[in-house]
Amino acid sequence: MASRSPRAPRMVERGLMCILIGAAVLLAPHFLQSPAWRETIGGAYVVGWFALVLGVALVAVDLFQRAKKSGGR
Repeated sequence: MASRSPRAPRMVERGLMCILIGAAVLLAPHFLQSPAWRETIGGAYVVGWFALVLGVALVAVDLFQRAKKSGGR
C-alpha cells in the first residue's frame, strides 16, 4: 500500500476547518454590533449550516477509515 505523504491534507483537518467556519458564520450575527454586518452574515446561514454538516461528515469519514484500518490488522 502507498503511504500518505507528509504534505497530503487530511480529511480531519479539513473537517475541523469547515466546522470552525460554519460555527463562525452561524454565531457571528449574535456578536456583531453593526446592523449591516449582522444582516450580511446572517443572510449566509445556509452556508454556515452546510459548512458545519460537511465538516462533521469529513471528520466522521476520517475516523471511520482510521477505525477500519486499525481493526483490519
